[in-house]
Amino acid sequence: MTLRVGSVVLGVSDVRRAMDFWTRALGYVPRDEPDDTWVVLTPPSGDGPNISLGRSETPVQDRPRVHLDLYTADQAGEVDRLLALGATRVDWADYPEGADFVVLADPEGNRFCVIDHR
Repeated sequence: MTLRVGSVVLGVSDVRRAMDFWTRALGYVPRDEPDDTWVVLTPPSGDGPNISLGRSETPVQDRPRVHLDLYTADQAGEVDRLLALGATRVDWADYPEGADFVVLADPEGNRFCVIDHR
């Protein structure tokens, strides 16, 4: 049996707001017509995992056990771009010395990391 990651699911309070952020952040597109409770976003090339957004009433975790790591060769530029799209910086007390990541949160409060992948 061969497994692969098909989709990473994020709980959100406003599916359309989250969809707007993540489609602009990643260049993904809705796989099907979204509704107010669920949407699957997919890379236009079909290559890579989907991001699924499902309406949730559970609170956002300060230290989520699962999160997205976004790799880039232009960390500063991507952080600035994501902040302009509505992300916020997370005051992260646990950065190790020389950290290659920046912790951000999407407009729903879901945390993710932007990794310097040069």
